[in-house]
Amino acid sequence: EVQLVESGGGLVQAGGSLRLSCVASGFTFDDYAIGWFRQAPGKEREGDGVSCIENAGGTTYYADSVKGRFTISRDNAKNTLYLQMNSLKPEDTAVYYCASGYLFPLYQCSDDGCPPSRDAWGQGTLVTVSS
Repeated sequence: EVQLVESGGGLVQAGGSLRLSCVASGFTFDDYAIGWFRQAPGKEREGDGVSCIENAGGTTYYADSVKGRFTISRDNAKNTLYLQMNSLKPEDTAVYYCASGYLFPLYQCSDDGCPPSRDAWGQGTLVTVSS
């Protein structure tokens, strides 16, 4: 069974930090670019790609709104994706999801900086940033 399980969300004050994790199972993790999306209240989930990392971890992409504050990384030996979030702002408040393909290998992120396939989604982890 293909699974993505996020953790690490919580309540933090503006300016604080959180580290999200996404543990993958049921597919060959290092065959896929993988990324983070977020869904703020009243918005579409897939419309807000946050960051993407290619299968070997050498190339990363970030939405303009998080550049310089968020860092995506992966540990292929642990089948785990991370998102280090620093200098958090109230507008970062959202449910954060990781997403990946799993049907056939897709190594690179798309031109829009998102995973090219999103066949699998995690359940999400809530990040709340207070002002």
